[in-house]
Amino acid sequence: MKRVYPIVITPSGNNYVVFVPDFEMNTEGNSIEDALIMAREAIGLCGITLEDMGKNIPEPKTLKPDCTENDVVALIDIDFNEFRAKEENRCVRKNCTIPRWLEKEAEARNINFSAVLQEALKTQLGL
Repeated sequence: MKRVYPIVITPSGNNYVVFVPDFEMNTEGNSIEDALIMAREAIGLCGITLEDMGKNIPEPKTLKPDCTENDVVALIDIDFNEFRAKEENRCVRKNCTIPRWLEKEAEARNINFSAVLQEALKTQLGL
């Protein structure tokens, strides 16, 4: 599902505050480019979280939100299905504990711990 949402970018010192009216949320960036990236990320995360909770992703109310003369209005396009797929395939760090002797043996053989854990989990889950 693709949508386009307006955002309002307000300069704040050396940063930029971003308001997303349709989600009633804020984020920020160190530059305009960073603010756009952070806005897309915030919209995507909020949208898929709403879906996971069984709620509807809001439709854009307007493409011309209220703003002051110092603000910049931009449009953010997002494909929620694509965002979800990317988010679900994102790698996450997990800590695990193994005996020291096993670590030494595995490192001596240049074994990739992450690859072994992923393969073991897939096998265990029947995937």
